[in-house]
Amino acid sequence: MKTLVIIPTYNELKNVQKLLPEILENYPELNLLVVDDNSPDGTANFIEEYSKKDSRVHLIKRNGKLGLGTAYVAGFKYAISNNYDAIIQMDADFSHDPKEIKNFIELIPIYDLVIGSRYIYGVRVINWPIRRLLLSYFANLYTRIITGLPVKDGTGGYKCIRKEVLQSIDLDKIHSNGYSFQIEINFLAWKKNFKLTEMPIVFVDRVKGSSKMSKKIVYEAVFMVWKLRIKSMLGLLGK
Repeated sequence: MKTLVIIPTYNELKNVQKLLPEILENYPELNLLVVDDNSPDGTANFIEEYSKKDSRVHLIKRNGKLGLGTAYVAGFKYAISNNYDAIIQMDADFSHDPKEIKNFIELIPIYDLVIGSRYIYGVRVINWPIRRLLLSYFANLYTRIITGLPVKDGTGGYKCIRKEVLQSIDLDKIHSNGYSFQIEINFLAWKKNFKLTEMPIVFVDRVKGSSKMSKKIVYEAVFMVWKLRIKSMLGLLGK
């Protein structure tokens, strides 16, 4: 399957300098798309130069810090217009181990959405403060209870999704970011009767750079799950 890896970035220069070569050396069949939110540290400039010597690397440079969800939407639209069969989304900071890509590639011909799960077999998170871990764990429990979404890790950002799923969603009506973006995409795929599965991953907190987590992202997710449930009950999903 023709596969694209989408990596949103904001000030991730030191990470992408290591991440891109590692992915491309181990998975020569893949293409990479970096969606950069005008990083002051020169991330986009590095990707632009890299793409000149390697045609597998592509860049969308945006005008400002517009958020994770809209970055993925831009990437999804690029994937659809360039006829990719499968799309892997991952973070730039090595919290998502590139070695797991091969497992996504093995499963995506069978399923429509494969979610890299931190909680499918216990808790598989390294170096997170206990407060952050509890917030994430209970956010997922809360999501399952309110929406009925049958996955253990609805907020995780390491996943692989087939083009057909994205084509079934009106991407112009996706405005959520952070946790809530992941929940929304998973929920819409499930409600449209696509086949979802989770595979275990180990999540390691970033070593370089700073987290993009904020209170706004948490609050957005709290209200998003109710919005999805109510829209689903009223038959208004995607409207």
